Amino acid sequence: MNMTVLALLAALAAPAAHAVEYRTVLPKQSTIHFEFRQMGVPVKGGFKRFTTEMMFDPAKPEAARAQIEIDLASIDAGSPEADDESAGRLWFNRSAYPKALFVSSQIRALGNNRYEMRGTLMLKGRSREMVLPVTYTPGKNAATFDGGFVLKRLDFGIGEGMWADVATVANEVQVKFRIATTGN
Repeated sequence: MNMTVLALLAALAAPAAHAVEYRTVLPKQSTIHFEFRQMGVPVKGGFKRFTTEMMFDPAKPEAARAQIEIDLASIDAGSPEADDESAGRLWFNRSAYPKALFVSSQIRALGNNRYEMRGTLMLKGRSREMVLPVTYTPGKNAATFDGGFVLKRLDFGIGEGMWADVATVANEVQVKFRIATTGN
C-alpha cells in the first residue's frame, strides 16, 4: 500500500514538476504598433516584419531572455508618403540603419503575471536602456506577452532638422507590442 501511495503521489507531481517554457514565437499572432501626434492629431502605425527570440519559464522568470529585431522598411505609418519619408536621413536613415534591436538584460516578476523587462534598445545608431512593463497571459494553446512604453524619438535622432520641432510631431511615441508564443 505504501508503494501505491508513493507511485500515485509521484504521478500527480510529475506534470507540475515540468513547467512550460515558451520559446516558439507565433509571428502571425504577434504585433508591434505605435501612435504619435502630428499637429495634435493622433497617427497610428506599426511594423509588419520583425523577429523575436525568447525563452520564458513562468517558474523561473529571472532566467528569461528576449530579443526583438524590427525591419524598419516594414513600417506602416499611415500612408505611402509617410512610409517613404521615414526611410530618409532625418527619420530612420534606413540605408545606414535598416533594423531596430531590443535585447533584454533582466526580467523581474512583479506579481499577478506582470513583469518588468529591462534591456537595451538600439535604433538609428544609438542605444538606450529601457524598462518595459509586460503582462503574461497563459492560454490553452499559446501564451501572450503584452507590453508598451513611451519612446522619446529625439533620444534616437528620429525626426531631425525641421522635424525636431515637437509642436509639429510630438516627441513621445507610444509603442505597444504583443508577442504570442507556444511552449514545449
